[in-house]
Amino acid sequence: MGFFDDVVGKLGGKQGQAGGLDSLSKMLSENGGLQGLMAKLASNGQAQQVKSWVSTGENKPVSGPEVQQALDTDSLNQMAQEAGTTPEKVSEDVAQILPQMVDKATPQGQVPAQGDDPLSKGMSAIKDMFAKM
Repeated sequence: MGFFDDVVGKLGGKQGQAGGLDSLSKMLSENGGLQGLMAKLASNGQAQQVKSWVSTGENKPVSGPEVQQALDTDSLNQMAQEAGTTPEKVSEDVAQILPQMVDKATPQGQVPAQGDDPLSKGMSAIKDMFAKM
């Protein structure tokens, strides 16, 4: 889980990976889980990126400013405060991990039903997704 651990550790600041997972889980929940996250990014001009994450092909990147424009500002600000960094830095970190998270949450290019969405089930479900790499 190297890449995932690195990014989540950054998001957790002094609290480390556990704090990063908690912050990430809260941010995903506040943005509507997988369905809400995809909708917000798509409506903000990142539909092609989101589509690439769900498909079985290569994942297109998204930038920190694009994440900041699309997602809930309060949740990003809270993550930054908890990590002891700026919302811009948190947005960059989230932008690094989002393509892989959505890709892992949509196996075989299929978006799970809302009740089966691992991004809305909390940090253990998110961690389990990456443990199966």
